[in-house]
This record gives sequence, C-alpha cells and structure tokens, in this order.
Amino acid sequence: MASSRTEGSRKSKAGDAVANRQKQLESFTQGPESLLTTNQGVVLPDNHNSLKAGIRGPSLLEDFILREKITHFGHERIPERVVYARGAAAHGYFELTRPLVEYTKADFLQEVGSRTPVFVRFSSVIGSRGSADTVRDVRGFAVKFYTREGNYDLVGNNMPVFFIQDAMKFPDLVHAIKPEPHHEMPQASSAHDTFWDFVSLMPESSHMLMWLMSDRGIPRSYRMMEGFGVHTFRLVNARGVSHFIKFHWRPKLGKHALAWDEAQKIAGKDPDFHRRDLWDAIDRGDFPEWELGLQLIDEDRAAKLGFDLLDATKLVPEELVPILPVGRLVLNRNPDNYFSETEQVAFNPGHLVPGIDLTNDPLLQGRLFSYTDTQLARLGGPNYHELPINRPVCPMHNFQRGGMNRMTIPKGRVSYEPNTLANGSEFRADGGEQGFQSHAEALESPKIRRRSPSFDDHYSQATLFWNSQSSWEKEHITAAFQFELSRVETPAIRQRIVDNLAHVDARLARKVAEPLGIGPPDAKSAAGRAGYREQRAKPLLESAPSLSMESQGGPIHTRRVAVVMAAGVELGAYKVIQQALADVGATTRVVAAHLGVVNSSSGQQVPVDYTFQTMSSVMFDAVLVPGGATSAQALLKDGDAVHFVLEAYKHCKPLCLIGESAEILRNAGLAGPDGPPPAGVLIGTNEPTTRLQMAQDFIAAIARHRHWGRPLVEQVPA
Repeated sequence: MASSRTEGSRKSKAGDAVANRQKQLESFTQGPESLLTTNQGVVLPDNHNSLKAGIRGPSLLEDFILREKITHFGHERIPERVVYARGAAAHGYFELTRPLVEYTKADFLQEVGSRTPVFVRFSSVIGSRGSADTVRDVRGFAVKFYTREGNYDLVGNNMPVFFIQDAMKFPDLVHAIKPEPHHEMPQASSAHDTFWDFVSLMPESSHMLMWLMSDRGIPRSYRMMEGFGVHTFRLVNARGVSHFIKFHWRPKLGKHALAWDEAQKIAGKDPDFHRRDLWDAIDRGDFPEWELGLQLIDEDRAAKLGFDLLDATKLVPEELVPILPVGRLVLNRNPDNYFSETEQVAFNPGHLVPGIDLTNDPLLQGRLFSYTDTQLARLGGPNYHELPINRPVCPMHNFQRGGMNRMTIPKGRVSYEPNTLANGSEFRADGGEQGFQSHAEALESPKIRRRSPSFDDHYSQATLFWNSQSSWEKEHITAAFQFELSRVETPAIRQRIVDNLAHVDARLARKVAEPLGIGPPDAKSAAGRAGYREQRAKPLLESAPSLSMESQGGPIHTRRVAVVMAAGVELGAYKVIQQALADVGATTRVVAAHLGVVNSSSGQQVPVDYTFQTMSSVMFDAVLVPGGATSAQALLKDGDAVHFVLEAYKHCKPLCLIGESAEILRNAGLAGPDGPPPAGVLIGTNEPTTRLQMAQDFIAAIARHRHWGRPLVEQVPA
C-alpha cells in the first residue's frame, strides 16, 4: 500500500507536494476574529478591567478570565535551545536537477523536477535568543525535507568541520564557549578565557579555529552563506550499494563576508541584521537560492584520501573529489508565526529516510542522542512531532500513545503490537525489504573507550586551509586571533594557543604573538602537552583554492547601494547609473543631511530615504556620490557625510565618486589628482559619453564584493 501510494504521488505535478504542505499548515493557522473569547470560547465582556469587589475594591480570586490570561502569559516561554538559540527560518522547496537512482533509493532524489517542501532554519551557535546577529560565530544551516517517505533533516553548519572529534567533549566545548558561569559574560562571544583555555588543551580544534577566525565567522547574509552537512553520511541504492557522501549548499548570490569593524557596528545599529535581511528579501520576492552539491566517495577511494572520513575535524577538498550539483533550494515564504514555526521546529540528524544512512563518526553518533533528548526538554514531551511545523506530509501510524501535548486522537482499544484486535497487519519480525534499511556494515571489534589513531593528525588540514587563503584573508585571520586572545586575561592560555599555532604555520604564530605580551611561539612546548599527537599526514594538496572566499565576481542582485547627495547635485550620471543598477537587481537609497527632498542643480527634487544620523554606511554594500560643485562643497562641510564615505572606504566597499565629489577622498589623502584611483574606487566625470561605461565598471566593482587590497585604510579613523 505504501509503495503504490508513493508511485502514484510521483506522477503528480512538481509543485503539488509544496502546495499540499502549505495546505496542511493552513489547517492549523488562525486569523483574527470579530469577537474576543477565552481559550474555552467564552466571549469576553470587557478586555480592560478585572473583576473587583466594588468599583475601587480588590480584584477577586474568582476572576477566571484574568487568571487564564495571566497564567498563559506566565507560561508563554519555553526553554531556548542550549546552542543555536537565535535563529531565523523560512519555507520553500528543494527541486531535483539530477537523478540519483544509481546512488540512493531515497524517493525525493529520483525524478528530475520533483519538488519537496522544506523548512530551513539559520542560526548562530553561541548566543542566547536576544543576542546580536553579526557576532563572530559558527552559523547553523538546518533543512527539514517533508518527503513522501517521511521527514528527512540535514542539520549542518556554514563551516564543513567542527571543533571536536567525539561527542563526549561536546558538553565541555559548549560550557567553555558560553558566558562564564560566575558572571554570565560575555554574551555571544568566544573572546574570553574559558573558551581559549579549552581549545588550547584540545589540538584537534586547530582546523576549526582557522575557519572561525576567518571571514566565514562573520557572513554578510544568510543568503550569501554556504552550508555543509559537516559529517560523512552514506547514500545507499536499491541494490544495497553504499557510497560515502558530503553535502554542500552553495548560495546563488556567492559567498560574502562582513569586515570585522563593520560587523561590530552593525551589531549596535541593527542587532537583527541577518534576520531582517532574510525576511525582507523573501517579502519583496527576491527568493534566496542555493545549489545542493554532493561529494560521492566509494570505500576504496576513501581509504586513499590520507585522512579518516569519520573525523568531523576534516574536510574533503573539492580539488580531490569534485562536487556534483544535484538540485536547488529555494526559500519563498516567510513563517506566519515565529514561535509556532521557527522556535518550535525540531531538527534531528536521526530523522532519516530510506536510502540515506549514518556512519560511525563518533560526533554524529552522539548527536543522535542529544537532539532527541533536547526536544523532549524544550517541547514538553515525546509528541513534538505532532506540532504542525514538525508533522510529516505522509501518513504516520504506530501504537505509541499518551504523553504530554498529544494532539491526535487514536481510535480503537489497541496500544501495542503485534495484535489481531486492530487490523493485524503490523507484524514485522523478518527484517523484510520494506521501510528504512540500515547499511549492512560488517562490525567485529572489542568494546573500547579510545580514539582511533586515524584521528591523530590535528594540524595538516589547518595548514592546508591557511595555505589556501589569499593575502588579505591571512591578514584577517591573524587580526582575529590577535583580537580574541587580547581579550584573554590569562597569559599562559595565550601562550598555549600560539604554541599550538606554530604547528599550523610558524609565521602565523609569530604574527599572532607579537602584540600579546607573551613569549615567542614554542612548538616543542606544545608537543610536550597532553593531547598532542605526533601523526601528521603527508598532504595530497599544498593548497586548495576552493577554501578561499576571494571573489572573482558574480551577481549583484539585491545589493544595497547608498547614494550620498546634497542640494545642487547633478543628476545626469546618477540617473544612468541608478537605472543600470536597477536593471541587474540592485537597489539604491538616497542618504542626505535631512529627510524630505534634495533639490538638484536643474531644479528637480529627489526624495530622501535616510539621513546620515539615522543610517550608516555599514548597512550598505556600496556607495555612489553624484557630482555637482554645490553638492560636493556641502558634503565636505558635513562631518557625518564625510565619515559615511570614508567609513565605506575603510571597509573596502566599492565607491563611485563623480566630478567634484572626489574631493572627499582627496582631502583625506586617499586619492591624488593623478594616477589610478585606489582598488574598487571609481572616479568619473559628468561627461554623457562616459556614463554607461562608468555604470558597468561600478557594477563590476560591486560584483567583487570587497577590494581588500585597497591602500591606506589604516589611516581612516574607525
């Protein structure tokens, strides 16, 4: 019966599954009504006043309406997630673009064009629900597929590796990185003693620290962020043949990051920067999209990679195993209610479907227990799967009964199996071909509480990551280590970290140590500490360009461009550039000294969107300053306007200054009258013949995202 149902549904239109999922959710939604009632449906006579003993008397205990309202209010909150507490989410679909019949029997990976409804949650790891979005942190990237065979959860991060190799250390890691227990500080930050004390004693964290200190730790947007499954999983086909697999989500808009100074300022100006960005993009129809790519590795190839695929601190460079594109993820609908959907969604790496299986990764194995246990605590009992956001789209049936918050009403007298008093068809004792089949892996080993020697190489891939970075990325990593360790109060912890870094790269360790008031890095000292392992594999690659974020250009769809102007502005070039930006999907917003309008040199009025006092350059991707002598002189006399432009220069954002507006940079000594302008800076004229080319050059500069090689940025005040 299950088989025929699946076969029949495969022949339905590609969008039916998504529409059916939305219809399922709509059956649980509730809109505003004309009458206010209690939770029992009794109409409220007055929603402003409690029941009192006389007009000025005390409130009465019998006021069940007041008591119901206050009681519900007092119980509105549930425990927040211990990690990944602060999140944003959206509905959408996954569309298969390449059939995977040869690798897996998973139903949703069979037919090109089939669409599977999804719910995707992005999150930061360390902070509480009220923390800021743009802190340096790992980001969660969790996808719930509502397939025709049951729910499948791919619960990953925006980094392909993790801090630890075994789940036994996960509580220690989280306790170390969370606010310190004696004073509950700092919030959403790894820059404190307990975290660095822990990782200084755990050399296996070396690779992940390189990722965290890189620009991957401060993404520009969830929409411009990669996702990874982190662990090695298995795909199993209908013949039982297994392949190891690594999952990759690649953003259509490219992968981009914030500057560290910029990220800190955004945290103060808009703590909801990432959440707002995702919501607004979907709300205006700019649906975020990612490509799903797979690295498929057979068992023979896995043994020749030079590292253990079961080690979550390792990755497989795509230069060794190419990524096969197989589908696309599109997010096209915002949640209707944050609590009911984003907060109550329950992910679990153990939510699998036939054809996708686990491996013996000891970190993954521990997560299988942890997620189930967490949902029991957060969502009030074992029936969290019945909440609307967690319900599968396919029928579910078993004889589990009772439990807190049960939402379904099972019929009949039977709460056990096998039985003959229901329909008697549930007898499954033969391990038949139906349903989920675990991969038949041969296992022969004594029980042992040890780490595999194949996990002992803690530095090779950290070195590979470092060698793969561009010069400016290396500068950012060095500066990040220096910043974080400068916040560490215990000199011995700082020393242990740079001693460990000496095994990653000697020059990196020396540079990090320079401003920290400690001794030079001592690799021998690190080698003498507990936890150090001698093994270091001979790398198959010296560097892997795929590990760098250096942009070679891409789409600028949805990028935000600030247009800085004052009275007397010349609009000729501005209008050409504005139209060119609109044609490729970028948006422009006018920033001036006051709201209302700006009068141009020709008498036209330009509506103003923001003022310099209420909007900063950190909220934009690029800055355009149109020409006009009167406008330029007014801007030069306005300290806020000058700061706006120079701050964007410091953050290496694309700048286009036309005519006299270039004096803003020249007065600051950042651009001379002769010679080429700084990287990513366009200095143009108001000549009509140059406008179209100027617009295209500006678009190309924005496509590069940042121009990190720009000179003299250190001269610009932060």
